[in-house]
Amino acid sequence: MKTIHVSATILSFILLSFSSRVEAQVGQPYIHDPSTLAQCDGKYYTFGTGGGDLISEDGWSWHSGAERPGGGAAPDVLKIGDRYLVIYGATGGGLGGGHNGRILTMWNKTLDPKSPDFKFTEAIEVCSSDGMEDNDAIDPGLLLDPTTGRLWVSYGTYFGTIRLIELDPATGERVKGNKEQDIAIDCEASDLIYRDGWYYLLGTHGTCCDGVNSTYNIVVGRARSVTGPYVDNVGREMLQGGGKMVIAAGDRVCGPGHFGRTIIDEGVEVMSCHYEADFDQGGRSVLGLRPLLWRKGWPVAGDRFRGGTFEIESERRGYALELAVDFVRMTQERQSWFNREQMQQPVTPVPNQTLQDVIGTWPQGDIPARIGDYMFRPHQRWTIAPVPEAGGYLGGPYFKITIEGTDRALAATSALEVTTVPTFTGADEQLWRIEQLIDGTFRIMPKTIPGQEGLNTRYVLYSAGDSTPTLAPYDFSSDNSKWNFRNH
Repeated sequence: MKTIHVSATILSFILLSFSSRVEAQVGQPYIHDPSTLAQCDGKYYTFGTGGGDLISEDGWSWHSGAERPGGGAAPDVLKIGDRYLVIYGATGGGLGGGHNGRILTMWNKTLDPKSPDFKFTEAIEVCSSDGMEDNDAIDPGLLLDPTTGRLWVSYGTYFGTIRLIELDPATGERVKGNKEQDIAIDCEASDLIYRDGWYYLLGTHGTCCDGVNSTYNIVVGRARSVTGPYVDNVGREMLQGGGKMVIAAGDRVCGPGHFGRTIIDEGVEVMSCHYEADFDQGGRSVLGLRPLLWRKGWPVAGDRFRGGTFEIESERRGYALELAVDFVRMTQERQSWFNREQMQQPVTPVPNQTLQDVIGTWPQGDIPARIGDYMFRPHQRWTIAPVPEAGGYLGGPYFKITIEGTDRALAATSALEVTTVPTFTGADEQLWRIEQLIDGTFRIMPKTIPGQEGLNTRYVLYSAGDSTPTLAPYDFSSDNSKWNFRNH
């Protein structure tokens, strides 16, 4: 659906087990065939087959409450100007025993059912199938072409071809004289997006509606024209069954289908879908959100960040975030390369420096952070864990970042600097939003800045120099804004 402009061994096991339970959307994210994630008055909305419609105040916890008349299947929604266009399949897909489908559109000024302006217009038909032709009019996906302003719809299932039609973006009606075009086979629940001179057709391949046995997966082809031909990464046309994998089963969820793209910021994108079955949710169909990466010009689902214990490494030069404490040297029997007798002695591994070896040398109060050469020392090892009670953002929960084996937490300051406090209290300036960027790196953003109102959506952890971390405005074009998590 469309673009719209989260002993030490035992501790690690507990963190990993806990993280796996909160990595997916929370609340009641049960939905099938979700639409675009649309934003309206600070909330997120998505619509599903048969009236399975969801709302989220923060993009992380989802619940029922959205409303859409007409029932039917696989809706999509797109904001055009100051109105929302909703499109859905009234029948088809084998519903009611056949493939004689109808696709309809309708408008609303708002998606908030409690608003006095909430009123859908009467639905109008924009295309259909008679049950005998080589197409099934269902599963529509909308694209408002940013280069031309023209409005396109792809639709269809395995029962024939995926087709393309054009609508009038002012009325939502079919453009007069428009003739449908075949653009793909062997998929359904298609979607169109545009990026950097390419049109991308995403289709859902495999079997659906069979719970934990569903084989749904999402594939993609691209073209220079919206009408195709859409070709995959090895030159196969989607009209011949081609398609490059975007996302398949994994992490105890299977059957991803119905792709959607949301642009949060430059270089920060999220893909939405549903999973036919979440093994940890009793096999229910649920909403799925993943980072959306771009590799060599192709979209691919990123991995949900779960937390763990890491070196936090600056993309700027590869140095590590660390406490500004004295470097404590490790003792080691010096080896002489010219002493053959010594070289023939048994090898004894050198143990890592431990927290107990050095923590007595650290100050008791706040300790600033800095950046330095990584040496797998205790002052450079950070444990990152979700904080479920703190809520979240689109795609993830807020995290705390503490020195491994301690409760010393990374925190933002009112002077737009970063420090560490002796104890994590859950204060908003100690909570961090961690998002994977389209190039695979991460941005790390405090939930709030002390002294500033509202949620922070501008300042990120920033490498102002090889040794100086700070908070500065996010800039995707600069490696200063980017970080990696290394488990050495």
